[in-house]
Amino acid sequence: MFVSNLHSIKQIEKQYNTGESPVLVVCSDKESYICKYMRSTSAAYKLVSEYIGACMISEWEIPSPMMAMVKIKAEHWSAGIITTRNLSAPAIGYKKLDGVIDITPTTYGLVNQSEDLLEQLLKIALFDFWMANEDRTYNNANLLYEVQNEKLISIDYGGILNTSTFEFPMSQLTSTDTILYADLFRHLSQNKDSQCIWTIVNDLKTYYYNCIEQCSNCIEDIKGNIPKEWNVPITLIEEKLTQLTNPIWVNGVWDNFVECLKENLKDE
Repeated sequence: MFVSNLHSIKQIEKQYNTGESPVLVVCSDKESYICKYMRSTSAAYKLVSEYIGACMISEWEIPSPMMAMVKIKAEHWSAGIITTRNLSAPAIGYKKLDGVIDITPTTYGLVNQSEDLLEQLLKIALFDFWMANEDRTYNNANLLYEVQNEKLISIDYGGILNTSTFEFPMSQLTSTDTILYADLFRHLSQNKDSQCIWTIVNDLKTYYYNCIEQCSNCIEDIKGNIPKEWNVPITLIEEKLTQLTNPIWVNGVWDNFVECLKENLKDE
């Protein structure tokens, strides 16, 4: 995955009121990026997770905003933005998209109930199972909906690897930990017969293993491009990437995905 290196060109005017307090930055390509930045001199595990997640989802060919490394110049931090930050470390920026709806418990009903969108959601859910993403749940979809082209767009990867737990082996998600437990999944699977759903799932199995192979081939590039300023030991990153492509984990994820899907379909 090619990642652009950009820098800010004007003062920051907006800070989002979410957990990571990201900022909206106009960059040297004249585009606006929602940027997450290093808070201190300690290890930036969540930025590493963001980077890994964005690279991997690109290999899965799941729509996600374009990512860039962004150097936010000291003079562009507005006085009104109250937060600590490490000015020497690059931020991760995601290109701001127009014509999209943030999917929430009150907006999911705007998503068209098509078989194609159901398949898109199942791909995203399977990606989350593989990445141990604990931050896409029933009340926090971390998804955008592009209305005109009917696409689900995945965002935010700070919660992968069991919420950036680098010191311990990954653990499998449960049936209530993922987007499969959300109203959006029930909305898209509503009135779909079980044969239709399981046909999609059976087709996903080949897709899944092909994606893992693609991701295995890009691991060295991912490791080599993680900024040293983020201060995360490369040995911990290597361990996580090795776990992700370990056949025991890969096969276990597929089996768990199928079982959790059965559990959630049973509850409908």
